[in-house]
Amino acid sequence: MSTDLTSKAIELKALGIDILRVAYVDVLGIARSKDLLVSELARSAAHGPAFCQGVWITSTVGGVIESGHASLADGLPDLLTDIDWPTLRPIPWDPGVAMVIAHALDPDGTPNQVSPRTVLGNILNEYKSLGLTPIAGPELEFYVAKLDEHGHFKRAIEKTGRVYMTGALVDPNGLFLSMLRNLGEFNIGTFAGNHEFSPSQYEINLWHSEAMDAADRTFLMKYAVKDIAARAGVYATFMGKPWNDEGGSGFHMHVSLVDKNGKNVMHAGSELSETTLHFIGGVIKHAPAMTALTNPTVNSYRRIRPDSLAPYRINWGHDNRSTYMRIPPERGEGTRIEVRVADGAANAYLVMAAIFAAGLDGIKKKITPPDPIAGWAYDDEIAAVLPGTLAKALDELEANDVLKDALGELLFNSFIALKRDEVDRYNQHVSDWEITEYLQDF
Repeated sequence: MSTDLTSKAIELKALGIDILRVAYVDVLGIARSKDLLVSELARSAAHGPAFCQGVWITSTVGGVIESGHASLADGLPDLLTDIDWPTLRPIPWDPGVAMVIAHALDPDGTPNQVSPRTVLGNILNEYKSLGLTPIAGPELEFYVAKLDEHGHFKRAIEKTGRVYMTGALVDPNGLFLSMLRNLGEFNIGTFAGNHEFSPSQYEINLWHSEAMDAADRTFLMKYAVKDIAARAGVYATFMGKPWNDEGGSGFHMHVSLVDKNGKNVMHAGSELSETTLHFIGGVIKHAPAMTALTNPTVNSYRRIRPDSLAPYRINWGHDNRSTYMRIPPERGEGTRIEVRVADGAANAYLVMAAIFAAGLDGIKKKITPPDPIAGWAYDDEIAAVLPGTLAKALDELEANDVLKDALGELLFNSFIALKRDEVDRYNQHVSDWEITEYLQDF
């Protein structure tokens, strides 16, 4: 190991890299990392590097939540990492630094089953046993915000009506253009970007690829966007709905399946294949429980409303952007399903885990979907409505044995513990809305 690491250090130094940023994704989807001096790599990475497993169950406000595994009762044991060298990428906006994703391991060297990356890999292996490879193409929207003189967040620009535009009118300081250029050099499959529907809302597009690679690149894209914004003294946020007066930000996932020869199995000539219909049936069946994973914050449910261009009812349709699942018009190798429900606060690995686990159940059990909906899908009163709060979505997830088994007991329990804590903290918080609504009159 030390010899291999010595060779890697020599390679990195030749590229002008003196810092290696070793990162992994936590249960919430946040990047956790450690910077290693390349000059010390042979020693520092020989058995790790190590982290603390308490990070798995650390909330956004720093609370360590008991989940029954590797938490306070267990003495917060070590989490080891194994560097996944093919994911190495020099960071173009941070000269001398390269970033690499690591596999998460238990102290005995086995894959850590709280790791979302491990769990997604487990699900993808089930497809492999069927001779299938899941393909994913992510689309994420985000806002750029800044603090005003009162310490309140506001949008970086406020002019409405500038959907699908680029240039100084929607990017006056060149931040978005800098993001696009840097992401291109970051080698994560970026190919386009533009200002979105709401003021100071943007979208950056990534090419599709095998699901694990797509999840890795989504993870790196979100990290990069937030890091570049922070260096400019502003904030990039992927949260579902940061503003009352504007729309939310989606995380649309295009998914397909290919066989051992790399051929798309989602079509049968100009029609959808039985595999596709069964996949749709599985996602429809498990959609209520999936919502806790695709829309994992209290805020997420501000976006899931009628007539919002975000899904509200559990339905599907052909080239229909008001549905939960849209079937784009391309056929042949371009045949795919667009799952439109997630928002950017979701963990990309868990979004894919949820979609592909539900679809796999549909394929195995040959679940028949309902008929596709035509027209404005919010008027489809036959289709069930998605859970309206995170608490209700968690109830659905806890009652769903298929997703619970797919996630595994350790990740499932950690996710539920973190999210129940989030709901409890929210329910105890007195909001500005309540003060405005009640204080003077009651």
